[in-house]
Amino acid sequence: MSKPSRRAARAADRSTGRPGGSFAGDASSPRAGRRQRSRTGYRRSAFNRYRNWIFGIGGIAAAAILFGFLFLGSTGKTYACSTIWNPNPTASPAAGATPQLGYLQPDMGQLHNATSSQRYTNCPPASGSHYNAAGKGPVQPRLYGPDDPAEPQGWIHNLEHGALVILYRCDGDACTDAGQAKLQDVFASIPNSPVCNLPPGNTYGPGPVIARFDEMAWPYAAIVWDRVLPLQTLDKDLILQFFRQWGDKTDPEKLGCPTPSGARSAEPSAAPGESLTPSDSVAPGGASPEASASPS
Repeated sequence: MSKPSRRAARAADRSTGRPGGSFAGDASSPRAGRRQRSRTGYRRSAFNRYRNWIFGIGGIAAAAILFGFLFLGSTGKTYACSTIWNPNPTASPAAGATPQLGYLQPDMGQLHNATSSQRYTNCPPASGSHYNAAGKGPVQPRLYGPDDPAEPQGWIHNLEHGALVILYRCDGDACTDAGQAKLQDVFASIPNSPVCNLPPGNTYGPGPVIARFDEMAWPYAAIVWDRVLPLQTLDKDLILQFFRQWGDKTDPEKLGCPTPSGARSAEPSAAPGESLTPSDSVAPGGASPEASASPS
């Protein structure tokens, strides 16, 4: 191509603004399709961009909540207390008189309709609504360790049958190996019931049931139906004396064994020896009264 011809071609290129002389709107241009295509793209929302993470984290959180609910449901307490019962002390018996051991607790009924969220007016309860189902109440007489489930809804039914129940708190030595050995010794020492001569070790006799119960004002307590013996220390002799005095005499279900009339005392009385000097009742969570011996 001659020089004038090449100049003319370059001039034509400049006039069109495109190499080769094609116009922007010329369909023959190799880039015309891209220029003519409308731009309809959009930005995805934050949810769409991170929804896999959101669903994943949500699933983990739901699983954790479900696990916590099931765990608490299986290990949490199924009862509550309106009052930590701590009766007023009574006068010592007259010289030569036989003391009536323990304190009479107001009766809270004996309905067989305990629920999974039972509330007791006084704790430790010596009566009240309780389970009436195999494996739940009455419970097997034995020593229940600190981590063994032993709900009052179960052992109250044992009380109703005339059993002796011994409770311990876990903030002292009762939950140590030595403390558990002492409790086991007490368990093995319980005799036949004093009136009906029922042997220990069955749910329709003297029991005994020994279980942890932290909602009380004393380190230990021995209980028969409607009567509580507070204890500062685990006094086996006093517990046996208490059982001989009140066993088979306060329980409302006689189970074919006659109970002497007038066995249930009308007034609370002071307990001798290692029993505590109770004071006014305290609300749950409040400070327990100072424990002290009250000889009679």
